[in-house]
Amino acid sequence: MPATNDRTGPRRAAARPFTLWREVLTAYAAPALMAGTAGVVTGQADLTVAAFSSIAGTSAVVAFLVGAWLRHGGQPRRWTTALPRVVLTALLVVATAGLAAALGWFAAEWLPAHASMHAAPWLRRLRIDLPVSAVLATTIVTLRWRATVPRARP
Repeated sequence: MPATNDRTGPRRAAARPFTLWREVLTAYAAPALMAGTAGVVTGQADLTVAAFSSIAGTSAVVAFLVGAWLRHGGQPRRWTTALPRVVLTALLVVATAGLAAALGWFAAEWLPAHASMHAAPWLRRLRIDLPVSAVLATTIVTLRWRATVPRARP
């Protein structure tokens, strides 16, 4: 194989297009199956329930939002294609993890104190479930999207 053969070139982009609904479905199914299986095997009922709700649900929502934002109506933003994959992924991971951590804190701390919700154990799980799911979904979707889009020259 010649050294100039780039695996992310136009030939590969045409062969494997980025399809948002498949990414969202995968983002839901993969963590639901993995965490659900772990919950069943270890006998943790709360993990089994969280696997199909907060963990997989967060992954699917984040995959949809990040994937739709990256696609930008079929015309990606120039800076998203000019940056190296690792840099773009790191920027998006930091942003989504921060937002998910803030949402998890809000749900776990603020809601029981200011709303008519009791401090349920599942609320405390959100502080970890949401950011971890957001990081994984953002990383996978961003890397898969960048593999289908040729890199723009700055």
